[in-house]
Amino acid sequence: MTSIRPRSSARRRTFQLWFERLMVAIATANLLLVAFDLSYIRFRDQYLKVLPQPTTWYGQTFKGIEGHRVTDAYLEDVAALQATLETEALESPTVQQHLADLQQSSVNLIDENPFAVANKSGTLERIKQLMRDRTGQENSSKDAFRTFWSQAHLESDLSEELDFFNTQIRPRIETNYWRSIGFNGLPTDRFWLIDSPFIILFATEFLARTYVLSRRHANSNWFDAMLWRIYDVPLFLPFWRWLRVVPVVVRSNQAQLSHLDSLQSRLNRLLISQFAVELTEVVFLRMIDQVQNLIKEGQISRWVFELTAGKENYIDLNDVDEVQTIAKRLTDIIVNKVLPEIKPDIDAVLSHTVTGAIAQAPAYQGLSILPGFTNLSGQLTQQISAEVSKNLYSSLKQALADDKGADLMGKLVESFGQHLRDELQEGNTLNELQLLITAFLEELKVNYVERIANDDVETRQANTYRLYSTTQKARPTPANIVGR
Repeated sequence: MTSIRPRSSARRRTFQLWFERLMVAIATANLLLVAFDLSYIRFRDQYLKVLPQPTTWYGQTFKGIEGHRVTDAYLEDVAALQATLETEALESPTVQQHLADLQQSSVNLIDENPFAVANKSGTLERIKQLMRDRTGQENSSKDAFRTFWSQAHLESDLSEELDFFNTQIRPRIETNYWRSIGFNGLPTDRFWLIDSPFIILFATEFLARTYVLSRRHANSNWFDAMLWRIYDVPLFLPFWRWLRVVPVVVRSNQAQLSHLDSLQSRLNRLLISQFAVELTEVVFLRMIDQVQNLIKEGQISRWVFELTAGKENYIDLNDVDEVQTIAKRLTDIIVNKVLPEIKPDIDAVLSHTVTGAIAQAPAYQGLSILPGFTNLSGQLTQQISAEVSKNLYSSLKQALADDKGADLMGKLVESFGQHLRDELQEGNTLNELQLLITAFLEELKVNYVERIANDDVETRQANTYRLYSTTQKARPTPANIVGR
């Protein structure tokens, strides 16, 4: 039984892979048809040169394109002239009548400009230029056509002139067309007849696939599965058909028909690193701007005063005086942890201070001349300094050990806050501090932006992408789930 399950699982994966490849082939064919349809009008002249009959059939069937009556009539007159020349001479009255008709038709062709309907006026200008160059009539294209369709011009070399028209002029005239207008006021477009079967197929496949995904994963619903496959939506949208290149590329990569992992990694590296840098800069600058605005509006100073003064309108969330608690905690750390570590330094400072004070006394200056007094005074100074620091530390520690000492320390902190608040409100001290802090923050913004500009971009991008790659390998993504 255990050998059958792996075999059936492998068979299922093979079927899924070939199904994906089949759908990719169909989507690619649809994308090629969309590309041909979108480019048909613009490149119709080039398509006519390569595949004239299919191009003409497609335009008539799906684009409502027909030959323009003016240009078609003109080419029919030329064909009638050539047919007559096969049986009659150039001097015959019938040929002369055809030439007169062509001269008048050429003038009408220039005046009416039937090429304008198809936005091909440039083609007519090219034809007129070719005729002027051929006949030497540089001033007037009408005179150039009259000269070309004259007996004097054609009798010089009839076959060569007709060959020039058939190879240089006729193909350009044949590119002109007339396109019908639909009831919506837009040019006729029946591409939906080709696209509808593809739309129905891909819409059905999308609903079925997302439904199966939603049932396969218990923590997701049908809408979540649709979001996972959102890139398939352009396949069945009747508009913005050019977006179908996105699902075709994604599906071809999932079907192992193309290898875009390296390209995707490079794009992720570029986009994520740039986005991270820009986001960091914007957040940092925005944060500083908010602090500056709070300082200018006086919000921070009012908050400090309300916090230290214990205002009734100040909202307390946990019934704890955080300032007093923090002060007590810091005092405990300083007394019990910091002061014992720095006691030798405190003794040295006290010893230096006491020595300096004693040295300035007149009695010390008189006694300093006695032998051995200097060493004795140094020893006494060290003992006094050590005793003073010891007594101060013991007193401070003992004061904090009982409740009364803690209350006194709390009152000291409260008194300190009260006097600090009162002094800040005196004169322009608070305004001066606000201006200084605002200026400092402005300098911080300028220097930070300059540091980002001067930073090594490649190094930053490499570090960002390395972290991104590490996190992506450690977790599954919706794309991996969908590709199963």
